[in-house]
Amino acid sequence: MAADGNRAEIVRAIFAAYLADDRRTVEAAFADDFRFNTPYGENIDKPTYFAECWRSSDWIGRHEIERIMVEGSEAFVTYRCVAKDGKSFRNTEFLVFDGDKVKRIDVYFGSSHQDGALVRQER
Repeated sequence: MAADGNRAEIVRAIFAAYLADDRRTVEAAFADDFRFNTPYGENIDKPTYFAECWRSSDWIGRHEIERIMVEGSEAFVTYRCVAKDGKSFRNTEFLVFDGDKVKRIDVYFGSSHQDGALVRQER
């Protein structure tokens, strides 16, 4: 079983792999029965995630991880993603681990920004 600090490092490694467009590392970090949940879809399995949700990271300038909180086999990470065009957004993800593998991620979308100002979303 992974220690809490190790799980925080796993989260950091996943974000670094996303930024490097390193799909192989991200795939290896996910359990075989991995599930992904967003406002756009629930209970997405691992093959579907990589077929439909994975996209090239060439548009991302950087990730700013603001906090990682780990308790037992669960973790929250809040981050700001800054695109190369100046747009950015903040999200929080809830991760559930099975040992050293991520079994589930629930994504909670935050606000979007451009050039330091909030971008209003259409209703």
